[in-house]
Amino acid sequence: MNKFIFSILVLCITTSSFAQAYRDSDNSHEVKLNIGQFLVTTTIEFGYEYYLNEDTSIGGTMYFDGKATDYNGNFGIGPNLRAYFGYGPKSGLFAEVFGLYYTGEDDVDSEVLGNRNYDYSTVALGLGGGYKWATRSQKFTIELNGGLGRNINPEDFQDDFMFKAGLSLGYRF
Repeated sequence: MNKFIFSILVLCITTSSFAQAYRDSDNSHEVKLNIGQFLVTTTIEFGYEYYLNEDTSIGGTMYFDGKATDYNGNFGIGPNLRAYFGYGPKSGLFAEVFGLYYTGEDDVDSEVLGNRNYDYSTVALGLGGGYKWATRSQKFTIELNGGLGRNINPEDFQDDFMFKAGLSLGYRF
């Protein structure tokens, strides 16, 4: 009888020793809205992030802007890969690599042709970083981020840089 009780006690102790510091949540998907960008430039930007594990995620962003001559055009879409360095799962300081395809218009002022609009579309690659805070339940997030990229095509835009920044509110499910 004592061996049976001892076996049960050992079993309970060993299974409880595998406890984690944070809840193992199934919230691997996150959608977010960049409210900072909206308040500053009236650009509507949505984001999606899928967590591969607690320290790595892949995702994408898409934005719409009513002014085609703004610094990043009137439409953009692109992927990103993030690595988190915080103490909590899926939050804290992060670094990212991103790509962005965007379109817009440039005002060209020529003595021969006059003032004309020049439609363009280009691709940029860049690096970014930021910080993400998550609630204790891992359902809601606030993110502050920024990044700098370089246009890689077409040749007219290869010397141009692009930047992105934001303050986003997110929901995980």
